[in-house]
Amino acid sequence: MATTQPPQSGALTFHGNDADTVMTSALSVSTPTKCQARTRLYRNGRLALEGFPVPDISEHLGDDKAVVWLDLRDPDRADLSVLSQEFGLHPVAVEDAVEEHERPKLDRYESYLFLTAYGVHLDQASGQLVTSELSAFVTRHALITVRKDDGLDVGTIVAHWDASPDLAEYGVGYLLYGLLDYLVDGYFTAIQALDDSVEGLEDQLFSDIPQDRAVQRRTFELRKSLVMFRRVVLPIREVMNTLMRRDLHTVPKKMQPYYQDLYDHVLRVTEWSDSLRDLANSILAVPTFITGYFGMNVPYPGFDKTVGFAISLVVMLASAAVLYLVFKRKDWI
Repeated sequence: MATTQPPQSGALTFHGNDADTVMTSALSVSTPTKCQARTRLYRNGRLALEGFPVPDISEHLGDDKAVVWLDLRDPDRADLSVLSQEFGLHPVAVEDAVEEHERPKLDRYESYLFLTAYGVHLDQASGQLVTSELSAFVTRHALITVRKDDGLDVGTIVAHWDASPDLAEYGVGYLLYGLLDYLVDGYFTAIQALDDSVEGLEDQLFSDIPQDRAVQRRTFELRKSLVMFRRVVLPIREVMNTLMRRDLHTVPKKMQPYYQDLYDHVLRVTEWSDSLRDLANSILAVPTFITGYFGMNVPYPGFDKTVGFAISLVVMLASAAVLYLVFKRKDWI
């Protein structure tokens, strides 16, 4: 079991559609779990059933032409016992689905894969990035999703599937692709919001009205969010690499281009976040330099003379000008 400290979501959270009303057609009519359970059955590449009883899953899995989706919303350990009963999943993997704040990863078991990933959202008011954790079991004939809160909009995930019914014939590979596509779309939305926020900092930095302290506070928060964002997204590159391995037989040949496209998008998002983090660090350097200069309690050479102050002021302004030119050359402003 992984022990790496998680991306922390802080006191904030974010939500999808109303969990009690979204995708009501898929709500299981009978489930041994106390938590909500949603079910779907695809047969021969077509949606055949929705909302069927959870205890019927094992019967459907006996049909080689059937693919099952089971979604559990905020289950406890007792609820997850259904995974062992209906799917025969290993207790260690089931325990992983209960643990919070696992780093994004893909674990390989004898007959299935276990995925941990995160949805993300930037709180525009505070600049804080909040996350929503997802666990997923990927078997030959089933995709099981375990959501610990309502941050991941299950209705939008299903919409991704229904938008490409021609891919349904590829079974679990198609369901997993739709899920990952939804997550990656969220990464693009978040990184664009972070980009807009950093651009706003640039405007504040070079504003006629000094806003050094406000820029510092906002930059610190955005820099923290960018670090967290990278921790969430960077491991997804390795997840995608592993999924596309032919020996796993998870991604059908016809689906490979779709997964490769997702991988390319993850690379773009990661590179974008690295550029923004460098820019945020550079922005932070300007007000820090200025406030640090005037906040010095150690006399600088010639501090008691007008010429000494003038020289130090010229040095400070020249440094700021150099930073500005660097920003300009890199097309950051």
